[in-house]
Amino acid sequence: MLPVVDKPLIQYAVEEALLAGARRLVFVTGASKRAIEDHFDTDAELENLLEAQGKSELAAQVRSVLPKYASCIYIRQPAPLGLGHAVLCAQPAVGNEPFFVHLADDLIDAGVPCLKQMASVYNSKGCSVLGVEEVPHNDTDKYGIVETHGLPAKVSRIYGIVEKPKPAKAPSNLAVVGRYVLTPKIFAHLEKIGQGAGGEIQLTDGIARLMKEQAVYAYRFEGKRYDCGSKLGYLQATVEYAMNHSTLGGPFRNYLIELMASAPASVTAAPARPRRKKAASK
Repeated sequence: MLPVVDKPLIQYAVEEALLAGARRLVFVTGASKRAIEDHFDTDAELENLLEAQGKSELAAQVRSVLPKYASCIYIRQPAPLGLGHAVLCAQPAVGNEPFFVHLADDLIDAGVPCLKQMASVYNSKGCSVLGVEEVPHNDTDKYGIVETHGLPAKVSRIYGIVEKPKPAKAPSNLAVVGRYVLTPKIFAHLEKIGQGAGGEIQLTDGIARLMKEQAVYAYRFEGKRYDCGSKLGYLQATVEYAMNHSTLGGPFRNYLIELMASAPASVTAAPARPRRKKAASK
């Protein structure tokens, strides 16, 4: 629910999923986290009040949080047992259909929404697709890392995947980020695996088993990813989204120019700290 400029991260996630063709949204949440459910609930009293006050534009914004053609299902994960366990919790709502997995704290700014790009790859291949990007070699122990063969390609078949390998043992520096298109066969494998890295049920381990049954592809998506699970990534997203905002962008850019012009030299010359990736379970 952290806001980036004027919308919470979960709202960006829902909008991306809807633009990719999703109509049924399944939220897997933890205990005492009702804010997401409240955010997407209707509030007729507020809408009527805004209309009565002549604030039709604000009322329209409230109504547009969730289109009428979309439905929401909320599932409680009883304990933080890993991303694989969270996906498994969604099985009753997903059923025997392919589905997206979208981790909202990986915010991706792209001309064509990332999930829509991946849906096109799935429609072409008919197999599971993982969104990937290259990361520094010394950061492989913060991600699921895939192994592909041959020269780098936009779409590559995955032949191996490992959760958070040490840089010396990583098969590549091609990391899985918070976007997946998975076939329902993944559920059977998640039911069978035990606890993996960090004592959690890892989605990566389920995908490794799935690859023995059917092909899985890596897709190098187009767009810029912001790791909003880290403080620096969240600040970067906030600043850059504000600079590109339709109404705030111009004034905010001017503010930044004035701010940097008046900042002490020791501040303007300070080196950027490296971004850090938080644990995979989100």
